[in-house]
Amino acid sequence: MKDIGIYVHIPFCKQKCNYCDFTSYCNKDNLIKDYISCLKEEIRLRSNLNYHVRTIYIGGGTPSYIKPKYIEELLLEIEKNFELDVNAEVSMELNPGTATEKGLDDYFQMGINRLSIGLQTSNDNILKQIGRIHNYKEFEKTIQYARKAGFRNINVDTMIGLPSQNIYDIEKTLIGLIDMEIPHISVYSLIIEPNTKLEKMTQNKEVELPDEEMERYMYWYAKRKLEENGYIHYEISNFAKMDRKCKHNLDCWNQTEYLGFGVAGASYENATRYVNTSSLEDYINNIKNKENFKNVKIEEKQTKKMMMSEYMLLGLRKINGVNLTNFEIKFGKKVFDVFQKEITKLLTQNLITIDGDNVRLTSKGLDLANLVWEEFI
Repeated sequence: MKDIGIYVHIPFCKQKCNYCDFTSYCNKDNLIKDYISCLKEEIRLRSNLNYHVRTIYIGGGTPSYIKPKYIEELLLEIEKNFELDVNAEVSMELNPGTATEKGLDDYFQMGINRLSIGLQTSNDNILKQIGRIHNYKEFEKTIQYARKAGFRNINVDTMIGLPSQNIYDIEKTLIGLIDMEIPHISVYSLIIEPNTKLEKMTQNKEVELPDEEMERYMYWYAKRKLEENGYIHYEISNFAKMDRKCKHNLDCWNQTEYLGFGVAGASYENATRYVNTSSLEDYINNIKNKENFKNVKIEEKQTKKMMMSEYMLLGLRKINGVNLTNFEIKFGKKVFDVFQKEITKLLTQNLITIDGDNVRLTSKGLDLANLVWEEFI
């Protein structure tokens, strides 16, 4: 039996955030029912009871925008068509602007046991600038409702480098989350993606972003503040209490296989990466016409060398880095026999270090991670 993770994409949103370049749609609510029906059919078509599902992650888009009954139908379909671990981590993304007390109770009762809530910042003015549909008070209510429903495993997403953001905003946001005893906190750097509303806003000087030096200061401040309060920095952007690390993401960073269902759902299986179409209409029509194969595009068939390179790239996202013994067990080769040139270069640049049996990023490497990853692309 093969261990895998499952990702389910819900592409519907009430409003698209100004920085978002994910596959998501507004004003297409009339397609929600058909989409869920087609998602269930895709799950049935790819059924495999020899696949042992360790984690399920429902992302988007905004999964909490659609009716909870649809989420329950999808979970039941997965349970019927795959071997679901009794202790599986079942995560769902949640926007405070679409969360309700009843909805959160429904999610918990149907078996979701981990929430990932998008806060970004506690500053309401900045939330408006980046196009979020909630304010901080709504976020606080969402946490109250989630805990009342029974949720204990909760992640909150925050962002640094946002328009008009300063270090005091970061401090206020983090202190609020620490005081709430949120067990997992993500700290993502804003990236201005092409063809987003925020890109146009910056080009037109409608908003002003912190400079690179300030953005890095925000990152190191967040790292220090969270570690001082008992959070383990286990991946470049992720901090958690001891038993609350995200199993789904850790499996991905450890190159465990996963299946992606729905529009733009990405899969990694048998050393092959493939992705579903990003067209909502095509996805629905192809499944209705029993031509599901038209939805799928193979992106990459990996050679062993490609797998090893990716293993290094993904592993160096983790703060503990790549374990040398595990690499040798997995691939039958020593890291230095395969990547001596790359490792020597990065060691010379002080971007990585060898710490016992692990190769990991240095402090300088955390700031220049893209340069490290480029060596293994």
